[in-house]
Amino acid sequence: MTATPAAPRTVMISGATGGIGRAIAEHLLQEKHRLSLGCREPEALAGTPLGEDPLVQRVAYEATDPDAAERWVARAVDRFGGVDTVVNVAGILSRVPFLFAEGDEAEIRRCFEVNVLGPWWLTRAAWPQLLAHGQGRVINLSSMSGKRVKGTMAAYPVSKFALQALGQAMRNEGWEAGIRVTSICPAWVNTSMASRVPVDPTSMIQPAQIAELVAGLLRLGNAAIPQELALNSQLEIG
Repeated sequence: MTATPAAPRTVMISGATGGIGRAIAEHLLQEKHRLSLGCREPEALAGTPLGEDPLVQRVAYEATDPDAAERWVARAVDRFGGVDTVVNVAGILSRVPFLFAEGDEAEIRRCFEVNVLGPWWLTRAAWPQLLAHGQGRVINLSSMSGKRVKGTMAAYPVSKFALQALGQAMRNEGWEAGIRVTSICPAWVNTSMASRVPVDPTSMIQPAQIAELVAGLLRLGNAAIPQELALNSQLEIG
């Protein structure tokens, strides 16, 4: 049975130039959602469906700049008349361990700015729009690293644990107003971020599969929205 597309929404997607963000944008465009895409380099989408379709707005966006979030929301509202969905995808990987070397402090701070404060600033800026809709949606692209820590990495998983907590705080804040928040927690995804991982890419989660999940979430009513989706590409116990 073919799933029925959701009623069109106006969706802000950060990190939309490549990888997971681009896959989500391309899938939602096929379902005729209105898209406002936050990209560090919007021109990278030129010559693609995301660069030409009238349902798509491309905005220069830097996740470490809180003012950029306010400007982006204002442009999306000006273009589409409102916003009802925020998909926080922009994120960076850091391999900095707990016993970090001198000079690693800047990378730790940047990891938190992009992975935690970026979604915080953007969703906060869009919050009045989500409240006004009555069935607002926030989808945070987290990680299995936000549920457990493997190996010696610290900066990245700690930032993702913080993003998980942020998603719960958003959920608590918006519940009575009909805002629903979901954290998607994949293991390794076949993107450039995972290019150095010694795992067969075909056994990884594919960006298009995450895009299908996001599209599915937008079809669900308020009573059926999951708080969290954990995606395991390998068996995990405990």
